[in-house]
Amino acid sequence: METRSEIKSEIKSEIKTESYWQSSSENIFACWLAILAACLAINDLVAGRFGDDEIMLTNEKSSAFLWYQSKSIKEYVVKGQVDMLDTLIRAKTINPKNVPFFKEQRDSLSKNIERYKKEKQEILMGSNAVGKENWVQDVDGKLGQVVGAKEIESELKKLGRAGDKFDVSSLFFQLALVIGALGILVKKMKAKNIAFTGTILLGILGVAFSCKGLMIIYY
Repeated sequence: METRSEIKSEIKSEIKTESYWQSSSENIFACWLAILAACLAINDLVAGRFGDDEIMLTNEKSSAFLWYQSKSIKEYVVKGQVDMLDTLIRAKTINPKNVPFFKEQRDSLSKNIERYKKEKQEILMGSNAVGKENWVQDVDGKLGQVVGAKEIESELKKLGRAGDKFDVSSLFFQLALVIGALGILVKKMKAKNIAFTGTILLGILGVAFSCKGLMIIYY
């Protein structure tokens, strides 16, 4: 059981706390608004940084698929040449003396078709995905440097999900700032208490969603 002196001491402490809150509430609100404004600025800065990365990756993805398409066109053209040579050989319209030369040309073109297929696979999946034994496409004279269109697409999806989290975080920070500003303007202490609680909770949610965005990118 608490003694009367302990109860009185607790009451006095509560009165002092309430008195301090009443006299300094505007300063406390201002301090929290400054912190939340800083958090909002940092969140927007990080979101903008990864937004630029998303634009760059989108361009890289388009270039990778155009590269893949150019290889498909080359493969189609060479395949047509092989089919034509096969038709000529089977139709026996070629001088028998020249048949070995035509067959040699056909075999050489067939090898090119296989190479184009491997190049397309590496461009689509990336050098790391196809394995060292399937490296055929060089970048600046080096093998194994191809970043696949699918890899870029996967990274873009991550950045898109992270961007959504940063946007929600920014929304919570902005709402927290609005409610905090209203908390300074209202006179009733009950309304100030509600506004302060709302400001803190929205700020915490903003930080949480910002952290989620970073986790999506780095983990």
